[in-house]
Amino acid sequence: MTGCWYALPRTPPTAGKPKSLPTASPLVILGAVKRIRPVSTPSQLGPPARAFPLVRHLSYRVTPLLARTELSPNAISIAALAFGLLSATSFARGHWAAAMTGGVLLVACYVLDNCDGEVARLKDRQTPLGKKLDTLIDWVVHAAFFAALGIGATHASGEAIWLWLGGAAAAGATLNFWLGQRRALAAPPGGGVPDTPQDSARPESWSQRAIYIFRELTRADFCFIVLALSLLDLTWLLLPVGAIGAQVYWMTGLVQGADRYHV
Repeated sequence: MTGCWYALPRTPPTAGKPKSLPTASPLVILGAVKRIRPVSTPSQLGPPARAFPLVRHLSYRVTPLLARTELSPNAISIAALAFGLLSATSFARGHWAAAMTGGVLLVACYVLDNCDGEVARLKDRQTPLGKKLDTLIDWVVHAAFFAALGIGATHASGEAIWLWLGGAAAAGATLNFWLGQRRALAAPPGGGVPDTPQDSARPESWSQRAIYIFRELTRADFCFIVLALSLLDLTWLLLPVGAIGAQVYWMTGLVQGADRYHV
């Protein structure tokens, strides 16, 4: 070719009809797409598929805002701890206005306690330390809440029985935490409580449903019970219920498979 210092290679003619690319049915393609796990972004967090726990309906609105900040999931956990301890301080004062403030702060604590895990999953920053920190904060907040509630009721009534009831509830929460740590240490690698609701088993029998409702749904939405009783100035009712219920709670934790039904 005139004016060119190279020659284009000639493609040898192919005999017969060219082969077509292999095709797949739409169902096969759809199955392959479903197996691809996309990178999570804050915009992918949708509303909860179930009515309970109610706190998830608040946390899923807050999580995208937190995910756009530089806050780490552990920092959000520490913030939840701060709100929980402020809530306990309010309940220790023993009057209606302080109880209402404590109820609102406890709801904020629960929301952030859900947000830390959701942010960790969105940013793919789940760590064993974060899981342990979350469990530790749950124990500290609930033990402090019942102890403070007993102090507040004693201040308001002058009767020491409320202080003893609050101490019994806090002791039950502590025992439940200790048993949970023992189960975690004894569990094989990859075992223990599911990290996400999608990994959890569904209760089937009536006894499994009873354990699920008592251990998980009541625990997850406990802050709303506290807020409602604070509005009615009836938070003292939680002391005898908590003193007995905390012991029942850790006892149900001894039932084999109780932790499988996790919200």
